[in-house]
Amino acid sequence: MVNWLRVAFYGILLLVVSVVLMPVQLVCVRFDLMPRRFLPGVWHRIACRLLGIRVRVHGSLERRRPLLLSSNHVSWKDILVLSSIADVVFVAKSEVKDWPVFGLLARLQASVFIEREQKRSAGQQANEIGRRLADGEVVVLFPEGTTSDGNRLLEIKTSLFGAAASAVPQSPTGMVHVQPVAISYTGIHGMPMGRYYRPIAAWPGDIGLIPHLLGVLREGALDVEVDFGEAVDYDRRSNRKEVSRTVEQRIRRMLSDRLRGRSASRAQDAA
Repeated sequence: MVNWLRVAFYGILLLVVSVVLMPVQLVCVRFDLMPRRFLPGVWHRIACRLLGIRVRVHGSLERRRPLLLSSNHVSWKDILVLSSIADVVFVAKSEVKDWPVFGLLARLQASVFIEREQKRSAGQQANEIGRRLADGEVVVLFPEGTTSDGNRLLEIKTSLFGAAASAVPQSPTGMVHVQPVAISYTGIHGMPMGRYYRPIAAWPGDIGLIPHLLGVLREGALDVEVDFGEAVDYDRRSNRKEVSRTVEQRIRRMLSDRLRGRSASRAQDAA
C-alpha cells in the first residue's frame, strides 16, 4: 500500500508539471520559438527525478555542429535519459505518434517521424533530418531500429545514416559529426543490476507501455550510465557503411565495457 501511495503521489506531481509546461511547449512548437528546444529537457529532468532514474554521464557531448547522436536503444526511458542531459530531438518511427503519453511527448519535442515502409518518402524524410541538423539541432538516431534487452547491441541499420549524408550539403563546413552514445542500465536500488536483472530496465515491446511504466514507478531506483564516444566526421567522400561500422564498433565497446565494469577500472588505471 505504501508503495502504491508513493507511485500515485509521484504520478500526480508529474501530471501537474506536465499540465504547466505542455501548453507553453505547444505554443513554442507551433510558432517555432527557441524555448521549444530546452523546455523538453526541463520536463525530462523532473521526470527522471520523480521516476527514480539516476543518470551518470561519462565523456561529453561533441561541441561541433551539425551533430547526429547514434545510440543503442533499450527502452522508452532512453528518451528521458538523453533529453535530461542534452537539448535534443529524436528520429522516431511513425507509429510512436499513436502511443499513449509518449506519442504526445514526442510531438511536443518536435521529433522527426519516419515511415520506414514508405520508400518513396525516404528522401523527403532524410532531407527533413538534414535540415534540422543544419539548423543546429542535435538529432538522436537509434540505428538498431528497435529495442534490445539491454545486454547487447543489435545489428544497426546502415540505411538510417542517410540522414547524415543528406545534411552534408547543408552544413556550413560540408561535414556532419556522428557521435556514438552508449546507454547502460547498471543498478537497481543501489545494487548492481547484473545480466539477469537488467531486462527489468528494458522494454522489449511485447509488454504493454502502461504496465511497464507502472513497474518502473514501483521500483523507483534505476542507475543509468551514459557514455559519449569519439565523434566520426562524415563528409561527401565518406562511405556510409564504413561510418556506420565504426560507430557500431564504438557503441558496442562502450556498452560492453560499462556493463562488465571495465570502464571504471580503466579510468583508475589512466589516473
